[in-house]
Amino acid sequence: MKNYILFLLCFISFCLVSCASTKGVSVTGENNSVGSVDNETDSIQDQVLNDISNVQQSKNYILQSGDLVEIKVFMEPNMDRVLRISSNGTVTYPLIGNVKIGGYCVSDAEEQLAEKLKYYIKSPQVSMLIKEYSNKMVYVLGQVKKPSEISIPPEKTITVLEAITSVGGFTDIANTSKIKVLRMENGKQKSIDVDVNAITKQGNKSLDIELIPGDVVFVPQSMF
Repeated sequence: MKNYILFLLCFISFCLVSCASTKGVSVTGENNSVGSVDNETDSIQDQVLNDISNVQQSKNYILQSGDLVEIKVFMEPNMDRVLRISSNGTVTYPLIGNVKIGGYCVSDAEEQLAEKLKYYIKSPQVSMLIKEYSNKMVYVLGQVKKPSEISIPPEKTITVLEAITSVGGFTDIANTSKIKVLRMENGKQKSIDVDVNAITKQGNKSLDIELIPGDVVFVPQSMF
C-alpha cells in the first residue's frame, strides 16, 4: 500500500504543476505562478499525508477472521505475539488461552485482552497492530468526511460512489466531478477520472466503476 501512497503524492504534484503551467500560457503567456504552485503542491501533499496518518492511527476498524495482528504487553516482551484470528474470531494467547476479538474494534479488543490478563499481570497495558487484513482494502482520501481505508467484502464488489458513501460522503468543498481512482494495473500506475455528478445527476451508472484491492480514491478540493 505504501507504493500507492507514494504514487498518489507524485500524481497530485504532477497534476498541479501541469495545470498551473497550462493556465500560465493561456492567460498571460508566461508562467508567473511557480511559487504559488509549489505552495499549493505542498499544501495538498500535507493534506494527503495527514489523511493517511489519521487512517493508520484509527482504531475503528472491526477485526475479522483471517486478520493478522501483533499483540504486545508493555514491559512484558515475552508476551509479544503475531497471531491470525481464527474462523470463529478467536486467538490463542499466553496465560489466558482462547480469546474472542473478532467483531471488536482494535481498542475494544485491547481491553478484552487486558481484562483477562489482569489476573496474571498487574495493570497490563495491551497494544495491538493489524499486520495484515483478511479482506482487501482500498483508501478513500481527500475531501470526504471521514478519510479512511475500507474493506471490500468477500465475494462482493464496491463502486466509487459506494466507497465514498461509506466514509460519510463529500465535504462542502469537494470537487465531485474531478475524482481520481489511482490504480496499479499490469505493473503500471494509472489514473481513472470519475465524474460523480454524471452518475448521480445524469444517471450514467456505467461511470461508477468497481474498485479493486489497492485502489486509492482521491477527491480533490473545488477551485473557486
